[in-house]
Amino acid sequence: IAVTTFGTGKISDAKIEKLIRAHFDLRPYGILTMLDLIHPMYQATAAYGHFGRKPVSVRLQNGEAFTAFSWELTNKADDL
Repeated sequence: IAVTTFGTGKISDAKIEKLIRAHFDLRPYGILTMLDLIHPMYQATAAYGHFGRKPVSVRLQNGEAFTAFSWELTNKADDL
């Protein structure tokens, strides 16, 4: 990955890159798992956009549950 804050960062670009590499699995499977993209949620994302939504727990008809809009979670903020 390459990080460039164009001099606006409060910490160095190298430090940000190091933190990203340490706390995020950016392999395709890691991204699928982290964002819970295995579960399609077309209806939930069809209106009002994909971003700026609150993460919600969704239960499917088969009883399986997942978090919709998981990319809005801030659970990694304290680690960074």
